Amino acid sequence: MEKLSELSIVCDNWASAAPGLAKNLGILDLDQIELAKKLLHEGQCHLFANWADQGVDDEKKKCFFAQVSRLNGNYPGGLSAYIQNARHLLADSKAGKNPFEGFIPSVPSGEVLTFGDDNFVMFEEAGVKEARKAAFVLVAGGLGERLGYNRIKVSLPSETTTGTCFLQHYIESVLVLQEASCKLLQETFHVEIPFVIMTSDDTHIPTLKLLESNYYFGMKPDQVILIKQEKVACLDDNDARIALDPTDKYMIQTKPHGHGDVHSLLYSSGLLNKWRDAGLRWVLFYQDTNGLLFKAIPASLGVSVTKGYHVNSLAVPRKAKEAIGGITKLTHSDGRTMVINVEYNQLDPLLRATGHADGDANGETGYSPFPGNINQLILELGPYIEELTRTHGAISEFVNPKYKDSSKTSFKSSTRLECMMQDYPKTLPSTARVGFTVMDTWLAYAPVKNNPEDAAKVPKGNPYHSATSGEMAIYRANCLILRKLYLLLERSEIFFFFLAGVKIADPATVVFNGQEVEIWPRITWKPKWALTFSDVQKKVKEGCSFSQRATMVLNGPNIYLQGLSLDGTLIIHAVNEAQVQVSGSVQNKGWVLMPADYKDKSLPEEISIRGFVIEKLEQLEIAGRENSGSSD
Repeated sequence: MEKLSELSIVCDNWASAAPGLAKNLGILDLDQIELAKKLLHEGQCHLFANWADQGVDDEKKKCFFAQVSRLNGNYPGGLSAYIQNARHLLADSKAGKNPFEGFIPSVPSGEVLTFGDDNFVMFEEAGVKEARKAAFVLVAGGLGERLGYNRIKVSLPSETTTGTCFLQHYIESVLVLQEASCKLLQETFHVEIPFVIMTSDDTHIPTLKLLESNYYFGMKPDQVILIKQEKVACLDDNDARIALDPTDKYMIQTKPHGHGDVHSLLYSSGLLNKWRDAGLRWVLFYQDTNGLLFKAIPASLGVSVTKGYHVNSLAVPRKAKEAIGGITKLTHSDGRTMVINVEYNQLDPLLRATGHADGDANGETGYSPFPGNINQLILELGPYIEELTRTHGAISEFVNPKYKDSSKTSFKSSTRLECMMQDYPKTLPSTARVGFTVMDTWLAYAPVKNNPEDAAKVPKGNPYHSATSGEMAIYRANCLILRKLYLLLERSEIFFFFLAGVKIADPATVVFNGQEVEIWPRITWKPKWALTFSDVQKKVKEGCSFSQRATMVLNGPNIYLQGLSLDGTLIIHAVNEAQVQVSGSVQNKGWVLMPADYKDKSLPEEISIRGFVIEKLEQLEIAGRENSGSSD
């Protein structure tokens, strides 16, 4: 009776507005009728214009409402809020409204770290101690198609010397932080750091399979939490009319909403309150293909702890007009302030419009005073929960329609609203403590996102951000870390003249896949060998040297190098209890990087997109077992 009563109320109203829908009222339940009301109220009658009579395609019509229900439930405020927000943003886009109108930019306050000095080491130790109170969130909703890699990006090897994929590297790094944090504080109970992965329709099942087939890379299965991002409705015009799939009149066209959805997903999941109740204090966000990131995380977390930042953005030095956003303080004429990422194409005109005649220009250091944002965030959990409770997880959105012409009345193709993870601070009160931590680029930032053809077109001197450059950056970072030991030991020679230091050969320059890259000695180590600079200091002593041909893999927590001279390849695997002392001279034919053609379809994609294969001619392998002694 309730349904019949509802039908009698709406039928006359819908007969003229949406006759295709009115003819199908008999197959709708009350929830579906309510959804239909929302759509019609928001001017979406066109969605039902070509519906067949009741009795034809009824299952497809039910699937339509199932999709509408998902779209309504997955957006803060529902579909009505989505459509209304879209109209507002589309109107601003058509009018060419400046999103920063009334704001004056300035350089915010933050911490600039110098790798290896006492300050850096102090922050690293503080970060390791605090890691047991952190949760890690990996944003991994994308496939590797832009890379020329037709699998999920986290399955791509970060480097080919060991073949360790990005997901394995991230998990192993968290596990080492977990153990080191408890050890530093001499805690007897075992802490399990939560590890969350935001997936999408494209990546959810492959990510789960990658984890399961590799036994979660040593992490407990219930420690890993997958939250899946949903898509949002596409829009056909400035009136925010929802777009139908061109191939199916009963399906709405959808696209990804952006990685900012991670905040609403965490809010709706209940995880944040659970973490707070368990005594956690921090949430760390990072993206899927930066093999250097965990070299920077301990010290950055230490900065958050020491400075009491509610929001800490990891950053690198930025050249003016470089295609990377700048972290900027914006002060409005009405007194509002916020510290946010301003995209590089918006920063220059914003500066020029507010009295900076040179716009986005380098300062005396040779870099822009605005640090380069690398989309890695550390948020304090308590204030984060308060803010998401206020906003219901909604993040500031934008729209980027591609117009057919200057009239801006129609689109080349459908558009949608998007949001970015790093825009979370936009809605924070001016009392929020928002800062940044700047690290050297070589230590912290080497994303892998461009395919070889696009990378080869990058202007000379600019980063390629390819699989090739990403791998070479890992070798470079490890070599520079060891070189830092050499510099420290040289300074010590004032008092201890007998120290010979650690010497690393200069790199060679080679072209792979049209990209000119530096090839440093291929030195890699697992996180269990060293995650912090202090770890490296304890395990590499004076007198070590590595030729440009050197390849070395260290896998085990208790491997110590002293007086090692390497010209070739050395692989050391040691179980946790084993102590391995390595010294003397190792020389062999080693492993050689041989060029490979990106277009060679006989090669695996993970090899062809790098432009080289490793030819393993000869190596020395040491397998350390319990109570292993010296190896000469």
